[in-house]
Amino acid sequence: MDASRIFADLGILELAGAGDVEVRSPISGEVIGRVASQAASDVDAALAHSHAAFLKWRDVPAPRRGELVRLLGERLREHKRALGSLVSLETGKILQEGLGEVQEMIDICDFAVGLSRQLYGLTIASERPGHRMAESWHPMGVCAIISAFNFPVAVWSWNAALALVCGDSVVWKPSEKTPLTALAVQRLMVDALATFGDAPEGLVSLVIGGRDVGAKLVADPRTAIVSATGSTEMGRAVGVAVAQRFGRAILELGGNNGGIVTPSADRELALRAILFSAVGTAGQRCTSLRRLFVHESVYDDTVSRLKQLYAKVPIGNPLDAGTLMGPLIDAQASERMQAALQRAQAEGGKVTGGQRISVDGQPNGYYVEPALVEMPGQSEIVLKETFAPILYIMKYRDFDEAIAANNGASHGLSSCVFTTDLREAERFVSASGSDCGIANVNIGPSGAEIGGAFGGEKETGGGRESGSDAWKGYMRRATNTVNYSTALPLAQGIDFKLD
Repeated sequence: MDASRIFADLGILELAGAGDVEVRSPISGEVIGRVASQAASDVDAALAHSHAAFLKWRDVPAPRRGELVRLLGERLREHKRALGSLVSLETGKILQEGLGEVQEMIDICDFAVGLSRQLYGLTIASERPGHRMAESWHPMGVCAIISAFNFPVAVWSWNAALALVCGDSVVWKPSEKTPLTALAVQRLMVDALATFGDAPEGLVSLVIGGRDVGAKLVADPRTAIVSATGSTEMGRAVGVAVAQRFGRAILELGGNNGGIVTPSADRELALRAILFSAVGTAGQRCTSLRRLFVHESVYDDTVSRLKQLYAKVPIGNPLDAGTLMGPLIDAQASERMQAALQRAQAEGGKVTGGQRISVDGQPNGYYVEPALVEMPGQSEIVLKETFAPILYIMKYRDFDEAIAANNGASHGLSSCVFTTDLREAERFVSASGSDCGIANVNIGPSGAEIGGAFGGEKETGGGRESGSDAWKGYMRRATNTVNYSTALPLAQGIDFKLD
């Protein structure tokens, strides 16, 4: 696919041709663009404009703020094909997943437009006569969004759509591995702002750069909210920096996700779900299935069937019809996968697949076979997340044992169980079941819908984005008490009178 034509369709042709940051497509390893990075002084200016914009935007009625997000959704619909193609070109995910990511952006825009008329507080019963107590929600300030390469545009939209209708301004730092998609979305946002007409300057901005740019956003007290998606190591640094100044952090970090296959499972359904969850996006989703616990009575058959399915997965150029798995993002990701497989073998694992391969005679693409690794137990490498298509498979005998194994990882993002036993299903989603933020029954751990809050516990960071009441993370809460009487009764019955 011609990159320059995609750039032209999205209005970024002149923005993708010059700069100090080389952008390489993992499909071929070739340079597909060059963009300019920002210095610390540029970040300071962006924050200054963003804060000034917030002071005006917070007074715009929420339904009117929703109109801006509606306009963005329209632009995304118009340019879905081009933007989805660019996502695939820049990240290596297959075209259907690239288009699906843009659809996710459209869906969250629709959700946020409705939300703009539903930012409800509570009326609370007061113990004092002649008093009314209520809870209200108000805009928070500048929301800095730090996104990762694997979902280069959807994660921004989960945050930006909610932040904007909640009355916040937005500054976005995309991954330096995927800046072109960010430029394209920002151009569509600029178009939506122009149609909207009266939005303050600097309301939605983009800064491109490395860790120094991110560190500036995180440390600056003008940044009221930092929503950061990435590794647990990154999250530790961000969380500490934000906490030191008592800011608010929404952290979406790693996920060493587990699944359980029980004796009663619908095996055909389970196999399809496992395949997509482990192989989709070349295992580069934070919700990818990485650990699978299979009951000993169905273990041999399940592993045999998975090997057959893995051998049939079409690996190749993600823009070609029929491809189900594209390349890893870069050489470093490929090297980490090979190191993990070597470590698994040293810890008693039996590896099937996982080899580097060449596709279409392009030796610089980062293509690999998905790997199945039969392990004797949860060794050190199994409990370490490797962002690659590696699925560790282990036997279990007792359901309690399987739940404990699922919960044995330090991450707590997503999980699943395949069962037709009602008791097992309900146990898995109960307080004594999965300890993850997402617990699914008879579907894999990946592919979350925007209607539910997305996020996880433990080393996943505890943040929540997207649906449900995740919007509360972008606003501040105020408890209000109004005395409409002429008396002044004190709470808790306190008597404080002068004789």
